[in-house]
Amino acid sequence: MRAAILSAAAFALSAIVSVAQAVPPTRDELAQWCAGAEDMGHCGRLVEEQQMKRLPGLAKREGVNLRVALYPTGTATFADVENPLHPVSISLFDSIDSINAVLLFKTQGDRATFVLLQRVGNRTTELPSEPALSPDRQRLATADFCSTGCTNELVVWRVTREGVVKELSWRSTEDWADATPRWKDADTVVVEYTTANDGTLRTLERKLSQAGWLPPR
Repeated sequence: MRAAILSAAAFALSAIVSVAQAVPPTRDELAQWCAGAEDMGHCGRLVEEQQMKRLPGLAKREGVNLRVALYPTGTATFADVENPLHPVSISLFDSIDSINAVLLFKTQGDRATFVLLQRVGNRTTELPSEPALSPDRQRLATADFCSTGCTNELVVWRVTREGVVKELSWRSTEDWADATPRWKDADTVVVEYTTANDGTLRTLERKLSQAGWLPPR
C-alpha cells in the first residue's frame, strides 16, 4: 500500500487495506487526509493525526518526537530530522494488534518506507511497503513495485520474538506499476498488481512451496 500514500501525496502536490490490522487507512481516506499535504512527510503527519484518534493511548506526539508505548511497560522514541537537505520524518500509521506491533510511516526526502515496531522487546524492522499479515500470524508479505525507487520484489518475512527477518523473495519478469499483497491462506500469497505497459489490473497467486522463490539477499 506504499503506492497509495505515494499517489495520495502526488495528488495533493498536483492539486495545491491489510489483513489483521487494527484500523488501517483506506485509499480513499489517504487521498482525503493528504489532499492538502505539502510533501510526503507532511502527508504522514496528517495520517498520524487521524490515526491517533483511532488508537488512543498508543502513541504521543511531542514536537519532533513520536513516543510509542511498549508492552508491558516502556516507551520507544522516534525523532524527526529537520534538515532541509536530508529530512527524515516518522509518523504513526497503524497498529497490528495480533502480533503486538505498531506500523510507522517513514520518509527520507521523496523516499518512503515503513517501520514495524514490535512492542515486546522494542525491536524495529524497516519494510519497503505496507505489510500484510498471514492468517497464522507467522509471516508478513510486502510487495514493493513501481517505475522508480522501489525494490520491485515480493518478499515474505518471518515474524519471531527476536525480530522480523526476510525469508523469501520473488521478482517479476515484467514491469509492474503498483502491487498490493494479501494472504489466501497461511501458505499462499495473492498479489493484485497493475502492469506498467498498459495499467491492466491482474492477480498473481504464489504458494510458499512453489519454485521460483529466492533466498534472502
